Amino acid sequence: MAGLSCTNLLSMRDLDRQDINLILDTAETFAEVNARTIKKLPTLRGRTIVNMFMENSTRTRSSFELAQKRLSADSLNFSAASSSTQKGESLQDTAQTLSAMHCDLVVIRHRYAGSPYLISQNMQAKVINAGDGKHEHPTQALLDLMAIRRHFGHFDGLKCAIVGDIAHSRVVGSLGYALHYLGAEVIFVAPQTLLPARPDLLGADRVTSDLDSLLPELDVCYMLRIQQERIESSPFPSLREYAMLYGIDRRRLALLDQAAVIMHPGPVNRGVELSSEAVDNARNLLLEQVADGVCVRMALMYLMLGEVGD
Repeated sequence: MAGLSCTNLLSMRDLDRQDINLILDTAETFAEVNARTIKKLPTLRGRTIVNMFMENSTRTRSSFELAQKRLSADSLNFSAASSSTQKGESLQDTAQTLSAMHCDLVVIRHRYAGSPYLISQNMQAKVINAGDGKHEHPTQALLDLMAIRRHFGHFDGLKCAIVGDIAHSRVVGSLGYALHYLGAEVIFVAPQTLLPARPDLLGADRVTSDLDSLLPELDVCYMLRIQQERIESSPFPSLREYAMLYGIDRRRLALLDQAAVIMHPGPVNRGVELSSEAVDNARNLLLEQVADGVCVRMALMYLMLGEVGD
């Protein structure tokens, strides 16, 4: 089986259509493995993977760690609080130190955009971007693509709205581009204060602030969390007002087409972007996204490290 065309996954733009399909197809095979009673495979035995999470994470970090365990890889986990960066060590020096230890892959999440690129330039190991600042989150986009493809069977012509904090979301930096690249119509829905200067560069075909009029025509309604930790000012009066204008509640659930699905990268702020009724509704793919995340990350690490003779 042919491998990926890229050495590292730093951006969704590193992947062409063939790469994306290969990752998703491989992830489907791992979905079958994850449904078994015994889920462990010897695929990456002897490989060493460093999980460098320099920013808080629950879903992404645990998903990567679980994927590594199921592929029998050896993992080294460290965070900003327990690393020598607290003593003044630069990211470049950390990368060179890890490189001297001959690890095979580094999964990095960092608050500063571009950190995965810096890591990749200073070590021989392969690198996966697990989220860098407001820039990108490519593995999140891949798991979202897997959930959408499983539900609809294709991307071409799907109307996909990404709703909320577009300006501060790294998810949009990967997913908006990927959906547009694969033939979906991408609509950004947000107040002007939560939009970037050039939405088209992130894959937007349309931009609107009117969610209600758009809901009946959507196939995918992808809700974003307000990125409180990255917002420098006050782009809206209150969370209550934001929820009234852009949250999915009982009334807006009724406006959605019966075949449409609701998605969210997590964690969900109940009562803000999604009401409890929307979170618990059978039409959302939230838990499916979590399950697909393990499969996608298993597939990606297998394709990057599992080839014989690599």
